[in-house]
Amino acid sequence: MKQIKVLAQFYVDLLVKLGIVRFSMLLALALVALAVLVQVGVTLVLQGKVDNIDIVRSVFFGLLITPWAVYFLSVVVDQLEDSRQRLSKLVTKLEEMRSRDMLLNKQLQENIAQLNQEIEERVKAEEAREIAMQDLENEVFQREKAQLDLAEQSALLKSFLDASPDLIYYRNEQGQFSGCNRAMEELTNRTEKQLVGLTPKDVYSEEIARKIAETDQQVFKQNVSLTYEQWLEYPDGRKAVFELRKVPFYSRDGRRLGLMGFGRDITDRKQYQDALEKASRDKTAFISTISHELRTPLNGIVGLSRMLLETQLNDEQRGYMRTVHVSAITLGNIFNDIIDMDKSDRRRLELLPKPLDFEEFVVEMGNISGLMAEQKGLRFDLERLSDLPRYIEVDSTRLRQVLWNLVSNATKFTKDGGVILSVSGEIIGQQAEITFEVEDSGIGIPQEELDKIFAMYYQVKDENNNLHAVGTGIGLAVSRQLVQMMGGDITVSSEVGEGSTFTVTIRAPLVDQVEDDEEMPAVQQLGLNIFMVEDIELNITVAKALLESLGHEVTIAMRGEEALEMFNPDDFDLVLLDIQLPDMTGFDIAAKLREQYDHLPALVALTANVIKDKAEYLEKGMDDALSKPLSVKAISDVIQRLVLTCPIDNDEEIEEQEQESGSPSDEMINQLLDLEMLTSYVDIVGTKPVYDSIAMFEQKMPEYIAILDSNMTAKDKDGIKFEAHKIKGAAGSIGLKHIQQVAQKAQSPELPAWWENINDWVDEIKDGYQNDLAVLKNWLATKEKS
Repeated sequence: MKQIKVLAQFYVDLLVKLGIVRFSMLLALALVALAVLVQVGVTLVLQGKVDNIDIVRSVFFGLLITPWAVYFLSVVVDQLEDSRQRLSKLVTKLEEMRSRDMLLNKQLQENIAQLNQEIEERVKAEEAREIAMQDLENEVFQREKAQLDLAEQSALLKSFLDASPDLIYYRNEQGQFSGCNRAMEELTNRTEKQLVGLTPKDVYSEEIARKIAETDQQVFKQNVSLTYEQWLEYPDGRKAVFELRKVPFYSRDGRRLGLMGFGRDITDRKQYQDALEKASRDKTAFISTISHELRTPLNGIVGLSRMLLETQLNDEQRGYMRTVHVSAITLGNIFNDIIDMDKSDRRRLELLPKPLDFEEFVVEMGNISGLMAEQKGLRFDLERLSDLPRYIEVDSTRLRQVLWNLVSNATKFTKDGGVILSVSGEIIGQQAEITFEVEDSGIGIPQEELDKIFAMYYQVKDENNNLHAVGTGIGLAVSRQLVQMMGGDITVSSEVGEGSTFTVTIRAPLVDQVEDDEEMPAVQQLGLNIFMVEDIELNITVAKALLESLGHEVTIAMRGEEALEMFNPDDFDLVLLDIQLPDMTGFDIAAKLREQYDHLPALVALTANVIKDKAEYLEKGMDDALSKPLSVKAISDVIQRLVLTCPIDNDEEIEEQEQESGSPSDEMINQLLDLEMLTSYVDIVGTKPVYDSIAMFEQKMPEYIAILDSNMTAKDKDGIKFEAHKIKGAAGSIGLKHIQQVAQKAQSPELPAWWENINDWVDEIKDGYQNDLAVLKNWLATKEKS
């Protein structure tokens, strides 16, 4: 079988190799040859010989069967070839499949190995997972424990934060609240949950939110903490000032998360500061009042002693009178020091420079210093060390005060010897640099004390000589401040037991001349009728003597009511009004006179205070103002300007004040209560609803006043206006006309000098409403009885 397959394959290969034509020819030859051989063989066997016909017959027979054989073989070969090709393809596919199977088998083995490895890893991972689960369970336990501990700490911290009266809050970089404490909740009237996610614009008013946003941006831009003060408002309208501190805060990785804010209520501190300021104002008013009360008799002593020194006296009497005169002047300078000390505390010392005849000033200082030295039996010398400018511009009163203090101290601490006042001047351009030296031969000042003597209230003590300063201890301190304001300074050199030298240097502008101080004879001979209202006998004596010495007739009234009864505008050429009288002020008299008469003589105020600005006097109805004691120059100048040259014509219309009829008690009630409204209301509904309204008013008023005080401390004009408006409405509802009127002023910032008066109006409301309520209750009780 195998040989047949080989022969068949050989046959097919030969057919393919020779082609169908050549192969057919070869096959035909082979068949013919085969047929011949068979025929010859058979014939030989059968007949024993071979004829030609047998060969021809064999060839013919071979040629006859050759095509069929060729066709048959060709078909067989084609089929075999097709079979072979299909088999070849099948073998190829089988080989490919075998190769693929081998590859798949290899991959399967690899996958099995990998799977085994993964199984091992999974086993290990499962073991690791079990270990990790145990660790995780332990970690979860620890974390839960830590969270519990943290929650306890957070709760404790939250309780601490909530217990704090200070504001504490957090905001992110978008300005949204992230948390706060209870104090912040009370301020905003929102819980922490409600507040989270809101911005300041959602919580505060526009003005407050704008400032908060600006300060937040400063913290973020500069990346530093910020502390400032800001007024915030509670839901009930009460305002409080907080000292706010904002600091940026960061995460662990250094990323900024936002800011933390802390706010401390310093309203009490502000109110305390306001109270201090008010106390300072009250102190100033007290000092001013005391100064006036003390200057009044003191001015009389100075004036009378000056007048007596101009009369015929023996030497002993003149000595006594000089002592009285100098003592009064000394006391006046002490008053000046006290007033200046108060102004120095409030940084309100001021200078009023005017042209001054410097030569005359030096002579005056020499005369009065000589008089002081003469009282103690000391020698006094005035030395001009250089040429002095004739006219300078300086506050002569302040300069005189400084030199007076130095000369007074020099004479006070000198037992034997004398005092020397040296003056020198140097002109530099349009400025004069003037130097005063006050040298004494007194006890001197220890070296270690020299740096302290210009301190306020400091007094040098000399234990060896049992002598120490007995003055106020403020003269040198105030003097140095005044001299420094004049562009100079005070220095001192001293040696214990040898005396001291104080050197004063000032700078003053040069001027051409000063006003003529000579008296005006025309005024002296005029003979005016002058009406003077003054309540101090001593002042009356001094002023009357001066005016009568100038040829005038003087009519005196000692009280305001008396002055109004005595006054007739046609009888007098000039009216002098003291500002402080027992029953009313000079301003009140001026107002009533201007209201009552169309034409008045000049109204001139008299005051014991130093006049710095006459505008206030002019605004309150005066034509001028003079300081006491009167001087010939001052009164003559006023007469020249107001009586001779510019007589006053009061054609200005003054609004008439409503005059209530009835007894003084009725007038007071009518001023305090709206009787028309109350009467009609009580007649309709009775007194009980009024009492109920009063009770509600008494309950709400402390709250109104507390909020009003907070707005006053905050200087919040709108808040003051709003609360005053509420008080006005509440007062009007129960007929408290006076409180209603004051509250109307307080709620009207457009009024002139509103800020200057609002404190007084608020105090009037706070101090007066209880009294007005008592009047109202008494009136209601009277209505019930009737």
